Amino acid sequence: MTVAAEAKEWVKMERLSKVYPNGTVAVQDVNLTIREGEFLCFVGPSGCGKSTIFKMITGLSGPTEGTLEVMGTSPKQARKQSDTAFVFQDHTLLPWSSVIDNVSLPLALRGVSRKARKEEAERALELVGLKDYTKAMPRQLSGGMKMRASIARALVSKPKLLLMDEPFGALDEITRQTLQLELLELWRRDPRMTVLFVTHNVFEAVFLSTRVAVMTPRPGKVAAMIDVPVPFPRDETFRTTPEFGDIVRSVSEALKH
Repeated sequence: MTVAAEAKEWVKMERLSKVYPNGTVAVQDVNLTIREGEFLCFVGPSGCGKSTIFKMITGLSGPTEGTLEVMGTSPKQARKQSDTAFVFQDHTLLPWSSVIDNVSLPLALRGVSRKARKEEAERALELVGLKDYTKAMPRQLSGGMKMRASIARALVSKPKLLLMDEPFGALDEITRQTLQLELLELWRRDPRMTVLFVTHNVFEAVFLSTRVAVMTPRPGKVAAMIDVPVPFPRDETFRTTPEFGDIVRSVSEALKH
């Protein structure tokens, strides 16, 4: 899978900056265009503004300077249109609700009928391999299964833009690599969906993405944009190729500057 040169500009940042009331400059002068259908990973040290950029994209926080467009409109409008969805590092499932009720929650909040949201939730759970756990409670799921349920909840609204903030950071390496493969498969099934993914793991970023945005320490700037010109689908063999190692070294070197 490749991103066509004529693909729409899905997220456009121009001289984007964010200064918090306490004077902390979280993000400074970021210029970045993300096209429809990309899988773009942000990599950088803690506190470099990656999560701040995500908050601005979702309209939860506004920029101090510069402009930001999401799918041709404002971030808040894109969110109101249910075109964006967010997956956090923690699964954030409601412990008192079943898996299917957790997954269907975004639809319930939009007033979708019980029948329709049940059907959509079941579809999303089947996509992530949890179709047999609709009635289970979160406490009955493993860490990886909880994250799958969280991803299903994001997918249930059929977002055009999926933001993922270190979703696999708390998982063991085996589960993490399995979910990386599953996420790529979900993304490939919907060529219109754009994924923005925050990680501290250089290997994860290179394995998943079409491009890697390397961030500087605070104040966060884009230090380098590194292409990952390896076609999809990708499998475990990609991790052992010389090309993978070369791109990992390029990202690692960019992080040092």
